[in-house]
Amino acid sequence: MLILAGIALADLLFLRGEDGGDGGGSGAGSSWKNVLAGTLGQEALDIWLPAFSFAGQSGMRKASLLQELAGQQSPLLAYGLEGGGEGDGLQTESGSLREKFLLQEGLSEDEESETGEALEMPRTEEGKLLLDEETRKRLQEENQTGMEAGAGNARDGLEGEVSGNGTLPGEDAFGFVKAQVRSQEYDWSYYQDFDALIKGFYAVDATTEASPDQMQLDQLLGKDLTMEKNPDAPQILIYHTHSQETFVDSVPGDSSTSIVGAGELLAQILREEYGYNVIHDTGEYDVESRDNAYSVSLPAIERILSENPTIEVVIDLHRDAVLEGKLATELNGKPTATFMFFNGLSYTKAAGNIDYLENPYIEENLAFSFQMQVIANEYYPGLTRRIYLKGYRYNMHLCPRSLLIELGAQTNTVEEIRNACAPIAHILDMELSGAGASWREQIGGEQVGD
Repeated sequence: MLILAGIALADLLFLRGEDGGDGGGSGAGSSWKNVLAGTLGQEALDIWLPAFSFAGQSGMRKASLLQELAGQQSPLLAYGLEGGGEGDGLQTESGSLREKFLLQEGLSEDEESETGEALEMPRTEEGKLLLDEETRKRLQEENQTGMEAGAGNARDGLEGEVSGNGTLPGEDAFGFVKAQVRSQEYDWSYYQDFDALIKGFYAVDATTEASPDQMQLDQLLGKDLTMEKNPDAPQILIYHTHSQETFVDSVPGDSSTSIVGAGELLAQILREEYGYNVIHDTGEYDVESRDNAYSVSLPAIERILSENPTIEVVIDLHRDAVLEGKLATELNGKPTATFMFFNGLSYTKAAGNIDYLENPYIEENLAFSFQMQVIANEYYPGLTRRIYLKGYRYNMHLCPRSLLIELGAQTNTVEEIRNACAPIAHILDMELSGAGASWREQIGGEQVGD
């Protein structure tokens, strides 16, 4: 308590700076960090005052230094200080924030269960949650299918023969080699079990919980979300609630090297390679307040949908944030950012169902991301992370086929991000065309209307 009191006093007196977001630390917090580092030495600062050492680093959400410092000494406490926001009407998606706290805390499996956390993350042999190279590889291995017990019938993909003459397909106009067959295939009888389904596919934020009634395999795979392509009318909308998100080598002021640039490339690939009519909204909704961006973006997106009633797919493209390491793999010999689908449940443990964030399409949203995840895992193993479930809505109530994608993190390069756009486009096309629906024979399905 004395430590916290001291932190609070420092926060009020002279450490009240806010992090500058993706541009790096700024304000008093960073200044005092530099003073302490110069006096004690950076190594001593890292060991004895890690909170001060960490203060001001880029990629952190805006918060008072009290929260940042408390978060480094006791991440779960900071999580409580930040609050779930159930009553303030604000929505913040940052599933990565929860990941940051667990990564910092290094909770053991027993400790995690005692605190009621449901987030599945890979661990080192000592039980620490660290996103180092070894753990990153383990995460990829888990995400390949989550099939330790349930998958079989592995097939050769791009590593083997994928055509009648035994040759690999050529690159498309964007230099990407599409997977022609599944590398692996699910045995869905195993995932009829709720616990197996959650463990294999999801990371559930501690503020919410997944319900067996809501998360049923037949329901997730049973919805037919295909659509008839019409290049003469807008059908896909891509936008960015957090347009200011950048990468390790982004050029300041050059939006083509930010998440907006990734959205433009994704739109271009969908148009030119797959024949979709795509609108890419480059509106900036998080300049004044990142945490209020969902409320700011909502009227603009509603207006676009009203003016373009033929739109059937809405994609909110983000990038995530991690403490260390990068979210990347190798695909077709190229460094490629991994990505994560994200869903809001409009439900928190503290508030229950959030009536003011009603989502009539939540079942369709969940099915859409799940089917995309399955296709990604079967055709491009290791390219996706687990689907993240959190408590709010995140403007996914506007369309049955709504996606929120977290592409890479602030530690990824622009090249890695751009290399991920082509497989995302291919996975989306396989979902919308029905070409990737390997589960139809096992599960069946019902067509989802507009």
